[in-house]
Amino acid sequence: VCRSNKSPWVCLTCSSVHCGRYVNGHAKKHYEDAQIPMTNHKKTEKQEKVQHTVCMDCSSYSTYCYRCDDFVVNDTKLGLVQKVREHLQNLENSAFTSDRHRKRKLLENSSLNSKLLKVNGNTTALCATGLRNLGNTCFMNAILQSLSNIQQFCCYFKELPAVELRNGKTAGRRTYHTRSQGDNNVSLVEEFRKTLCALWQGSQTAFSPESLFYVVWKIMPNFRGYQQQDAHEFMRYLLDHLHLELQGGFNGVSRSVILQENSNLSGSNKCCINGASTVVTAIFGGILQNEVNCLICGTESRKFDPFLDLSLDIPSQFRNKRTKNQEGGPMCTLRDCLRSFTDLEELDETELYMCHKCKKKQKSTKKFWIQKLPKVLCLHLKRFHWTAYLRNKVDTYVEFPLRGLDMKCYLLEPENSGPESCLYDLVAVVVHHGSGVGSGHYTAYAAHEGRWFHFNDSTVTLTDEETVGKAKAYILFYVERQAKPGAEKL
Repeated sequence: VCRSNKSPWVCLTCSSVHCGRYVNGHAKKHYEDAQIPMTNHKKTEKQEKVQHTVCMDCSSYSTYCYRCDDFVVNDTKLGLVQKVREHLQNLENSAFTSDRHRKRKLLENSSLNSKLLKVNGNTTALCATGLRNLGNTCFMNAILQSLSNIQQFCCYFKELPAVELRNGKTAGRRTYHTRSQGDNNVSLVEEFRKTLCALWQGSQTAFSPESLFYVVWKIMPNFRGYQQQDAHEFMRYLLDHLHLELQGGFNGVSRSVILQENSNLSGSNKCCINGASTVVTAIFGGILQNEVNCLICGTESRKFDPFLDLSLDIPSQFRNKRTKNQEGGPMCTLRDCLRSFTDLEELDETELYMCHKCKKKQKSTKKFWIQKLPKVLCLHLKRFHWTAYLRNKVDTYVEFPLRGLDMKCYLLEPENSGPESCLYDLVAVVVHHGSGVGSGHYTAYAAHEGRWFHFNDSTVTLTDEETVGKAKAYILFYVERQAKPGAEKL
């Protein structure tokens, strides 16, 4: 009807193809039209059952029921839905679409095949693997590629035992597929583990995170559909749900037992968010001290808040400076944003503090200190802010160090930290290209074994530090610098 090539859905009753629920909704109109009673023919019992309610996404092969208004995972007794999936997969690889298939593969692999690395005079291919875009899923791909390059975090998941969710009837199959499982059995940890294992394996064909995205839709309703989402919001939801699921167990093995096996993660970890500690809080968890002082009586209130990332405002005086090379005025730096976050601030009239001594709301000041730094410091720059009717983007370039970010001056007790424990080196950057949070495109830069890569969905290219430094960062991931072996605290 509208000739859209985004998210085609096929009706499993009559095989007609329309655009999906999250495009122009012609598949839904097809369903609604089928509900109109037939006037020219006498309805039979068989005709009444033909409802055209179930569609299949031709790209991800997920099944949607308009009557249930939800994605469904069950099949018919004869396994007809799975047969349709297999038929669509065969069509995709058939001679009729081989030219299109070849062009797509060529696009996905062109950067990988053309970008070769010379090591000691020998030419070697890139080992990085891209992630296919499933329909505006660049926000997810950028976060996944960033997390895959945080070695401690990534290795923990890759070394977990596989979760066996299959029942006796399908135990002989080697391929595990999330859709064959009920709602209660889907595992975010398992699909996240499989996705991380697929990256950095040297494959030149982009990996499709379809099963992971399906689980995301099941357990995070906010991210259903094919509209653009906020990468930072997705990262927080992902880490929170991984943390909650990890507090359960794997094949009868307690999470706490698995965590204890990795002494680097379990040692001296005191940051717990929503229950027991997991690898999420062990790697990303830090603690803030929130200090509020009443300006009337001087009463001081202290509160400790755990955090997985810090959201930093870009100071208003820098918001007109768009590029690194733009002349006039001082350059906004990451230190400016950190200073703005931790500086003493007088709360305005809308944020009056309830003083327990004065027994009423009073004017007060607020200051943040970092009591405990995390192993991986995640810094989110607040580039999106609300105006009267819409969410605008702050497009200011913020200068950030690639190595040696010193966090000592923001610590509550800097004298108790070692010389290296406050230094951080950049490992990944998520960048938003475009003007609005609901539009644009996300890509990521990440360092792997001393080399920087640019991850743009299916395309992965080698890049250099200068290019990374010019990026308008949205999310920055810094890894704590490890003390040199044998170095003693002075």
